Amino acid sequence: MNIDFDFKTITGEPKKFSDYKGNALLIVNVASKCGYTPQYAGLEKLHETYEPKGLKVVGFPCNQFGGQEPGTEEEILSFCTSNYGVKFDMMSKIDVKGAAQHPLYKWLTTNAMPAGDVKWNFEKFLVDRSGNIVARFESGVAPDSERLKREVEKVLA
Repeated sequence: MNIDFDFKTITGEPKKFSDYKGNALLIVNVASKCGYTPQYAGLEKLHETYEPKGLKVVGFPCNQFGGQEPGTEEEILSFCTSNYGVKFDMMSKIDVKGAAQHPLYKWLTTNAMPAGDVKWNFEKFLVDRSGNIVARFESGVAPDSERLKREVEKVLA
């Protein structure tokens, strides 16, 4: 990967995009009070199934869509683990669009096809082991959809 981004884990530790070198990534903006929130269960299932093969699911809480992620990092983490058993990597809350857009999301939304702003919670970006964005999935594409699983399996092959 020739690019790098800094962010913090949901518990406050520094993290770099390059820490994931050699892994494929499914990057998702998440929210606790959204109609798509039950996708946490499917994301965790993807994590459990494909993490041993090199997929890292990475969740970025965001409160920019309908105020559906109003909690603190502690509240978000507690909600995700107690309700959905989330063990995949969760980061601190960020902006995924607008003036304060995190640089990672600027890169994702500029380089993914189709390019453009994230439209809602639980939009997904699949990045291959070399750091190339290979797929973008709208919020309504469930983590257990055949289309998403097929793309994940392609990047892990």
